[in-house]
Amino acid sequence: MRKITLFVTALLVMGTLLSAQEITGLQIIENVYNRPSGKDQTSDLSMILENSRGDKRVREIKQFLKDSGDMEKKIMFFVSPADIYNTSFMNWSYDEYGKDDDQWIYLPALKRVKRISSDSKSDYFMGSDFTYDDMGDRQPGEDTHKLLRLENIDGKEYYVVESIPKEEEYMYSRTITWIEKDKWIGKKKEFYDEDSELLKILYVKEVRNINGIDVITNSEMHNVQSNHKTRMVLSNVQINTSISDSRFSERIMKRGL
Repeated sequence: MRKITLFVTALLVMGTLLSAQEITGLQIIENVYNRPSGKDQTSDLSMILENSRGDKRVREIKQFLKDSGDMEKKIMFFVSPADIYNTSFMNWSYDEYGKDDDQWIYLPALKRVKRISSDSKSDYFMGSDFTYDDMGDRQPGEDTHKLLRLENIDGKEYYVVESIPKEEEYMYSRTITWIEKDKWIGKKKEFYDEDSELLKILYVKEVRNINGIDVITNSEMHNVQSNHKTRMVLSNVQINTSISDSRFSERIMKRGL
């Protein structure tokens, strides 16, 4: 009887290990990348910046997104405060492997649209804790992904995946992401700097299902080295409203809302 019990226990342990190995780190990240997001989305975005002393600044944004299948376009218009009113930002992300995002920013004071160069992708976006690179989409093939373990947090199972960039000079040496099993939503992500020190952590605080689409409506990026935080809160989210392609252009960036 003891031998049978040990045998059954061994089978259960093997089954647990095999179930964890049924999916690879790359497949998990691909599922996150390909998670349904709708054909287009309109929303109001509040960007709350908080420094180490607890002082806060709030920036209100109107944003539009459109997914045409082989690329995703996003345009953002700052509506307040007054000193950055009508500043706009546009990002085009491509599914084609190896093709970098195209990004532009319009600064009303200069009255011209500036293209964001690859050398500037590590700069922080409008004083936030998100870099220009963070504002785009990172293709799964740009990193090597490893499933580290499964974690149970508050009764939910998460894949913990380490991603190491293939590009030697990339701004992060690695990231570690906690991805909710079966929902394919990253609930937490750690970013490590070039010296492999923890730089910042992204927390997803709220996900709402809107018209059958899971939308991240509240997230916070915390730079642990500077103790600065940026909170992103979405409201008035509308999905599949047939946004025109003409919305995403340099002309519209200059014209504003």
